[in-house]
Amino acid sequence: MSETAYCALPNRFRQDLAAGKRLIGCWCSLGSPITTEIMGLAGFDWLLLDGEHAPNDVLSFIPQLMALKDSVSAPVVRPPWNDPVVIKRLLDIGFYNFLVPFVESAEDAQRAVASTRYPPQGMRGVSVGHRSNRYGAVKDYMQVINDNIAVIVQIESRKAVEAIDEICAVDGVDCLFVGPSDLAAAYGQLGNAAHPEVQDAMQRVFAAAKAHGKPAGILAPAEADARRYLEMGVTFVAVGSDLGLFRGASLTLCNKYK
Repeated sequence: MSETAYCALPNRFRQDLAAGKRLIGCWCSLGSPITTEIMGLAGFDWLLLDGEHAPNDVLSFIPQLMALKDSVSAPVVRPPWNDPVVIKRLLDIGFYNFLVPFVESAEDAQRAVASTRYPPQGMRGVSVGHRSNRYGAVKDYMQVINDNIAVIVQIESRKAVEAIDEICAVDGVDCLFVGPSDLAAAYGQLGNAAHPEVQDAMQRVFAAAKAHGKPAGILAPAEADARRYLEMGVTFVAVGSDLGLFRGASLTLCNKYK
C-alpha cells in the first residue's frame, strides 16, 4: 500500500468549503464512538465533534475518529478554547478541520490559524510520529499539512461583530461561523436568537464574509431557520445534533404509549 493511502490529504472538505459548496452537517455531542459511527452512516457532509460543550477530550476523540474512517462525513472538531496547546494535541491525533470558539478580534483569529501551522507560518509544535501522520508513515506530511488545515472561526459576541471585517481579512481563516445562542446572549436576548437585533448582527457577519470571498456558517437545528439561512447564501450549516435526535426520538416513542 502506498504512503498516500494512509493520509486524508488533500483536504477535500477545505476545498469544498472554499468553493462555496453547500455543506450540511450535524453536531456530535454524546461522546460515543458508536453514536458517532451511526451519524457517520447518514451521509452528512461533515460532523462536528464537540470539545467545548460536550464530555470529550483527546482520548474520547480518537475512537470517534476511527469510527468515521469509512464515512463520507468530514470530521470537524471544536476545541474547548482558542488554545495553541489544546489545538496542537487535536492536530496530532488526526483532526484537519477546526471550529475555534469565541474569536473576537483579528489577533484571536491569527492565533487560531498560527496554532494549526508549523513554523515559519505558525507555532505548531513538532512531533515526528503521531496519529495524524500515521505515526511517521506519511513522509511529506510536514511539507503539505499547513495547506490542508481548515480553520473556521466562531463569531459569538458583540466585539466579534464589530471587528468582523478585520477577522475576515485574516489569512488562513476559511469560514465565519455564527454561534446563535451565545450571540443572542451577548445582545441581551438569552434564548432568543430570532430577535431583530441579533438577526441584524448575523446579517453583518454574513455580508462581511461574502465581501471577503469567504463562506459563512451557522448552527440551525430548526428546519425553517436552516432553510432561511441557506436561501440567504449561508453554505456551511449544522441542522441538528445527535443529542437532539436521540432525545426527540426517545420522547416520541415514549409518548406513543403514555
